[in-house]
Amino acid sequence: MSRKDAPVTEQRSERRAELYDWFSSEFYDHHAIRDDLDFYLSYAVNTPGSILELGCGTGRILVPIAGTGKRITGLDRSDGMLKICQGKIDRLQAEVRGRVRLVRADIRRFDLHEKFSLALIPFGPFNCLPDTGDQISCLNCVREHLDDDGSLVFDVWYPKHEELRMSEHGYHVVKDQPHFEMPDGRRVQWGIFNASVDYNRQLIHEEMYYDIDYPGGRKERLIYPSPVSYFYRYEIEHLLARTGFRIAGLYRDFHKNEFGDQYPSELIVEAVRQ
Repeated sequence: MSRKDAPVTEQRSERRAELYDWFSSEFYDHHAIRDDLDFYLSYAVNTPGSILELGCGTGRILVPIAGTGKRITGLDRSDGMLKICQGKIDRLQAEVRGRVRLVRADIRRFDLHEKFSLALIPFGPFNCLPDTGDQISCLNCVREHLDDDGSLVFDVWYPKHEELRMSEHGYHVVKDQPHFEMPDGRRVQWGIFNASVDYNRQLIHEEMYYDIDYPGGRKERLIYPSPVSYFYRYEIEHLLARTGFRIAGLYRDFHKNEFGDQYPSELIVEAVRQ
């Protein structure tokens, strides 16, 4: 049997946290590429005190912020992500390492016994909170950890109506991406498939998948299913008002173009604790 014709073994699991730790953390840095780093760095370098990042993952934003001289705490519930992040931190100079703290916790409920001048939630972890109660709990926790004049900056994915319609019966949002190669010789291609939409709860049932070609010819597909919330502009404003925040800036991209004059791919929010 040729490598091309080798059967594909598919692994799917509803144990989301376990599955995320198992493989998504390993592959994350190979495909999590976007133009938001300078945007978040601009807030970090101008904040007077320490910084909290929720959903810090592998340190894509956290490590560069630590390099600017700021003290930062990164919070994530994934052991796999935090392990990779810690490996990056361990390779930094001692004075930089001393400015970083990593905490394994859920962004919906945490108590760090510390106040921050800035909280960041980059790359849409807020979209991964499926219920209004979870969203409010997260924002309340953030507010309790901010200084009196502290700020929250975060982004959420903004829905495209045509993608929602196509996702009702299954739609490949991301496909045919370039393969990337792992150190052990595995060739990996990732994609995202929207399996269905729940308009009642404003959820997309998303499946991130990885197609893996092993050096010996074996093929495997790993699937990470996740419900993803989508939000509109005034829902975010109401959530923030209910949890003691005031919107200070609203943008449609990471160049700070104002939200409203063009259809956005992101809804990016700067909010201030009231």
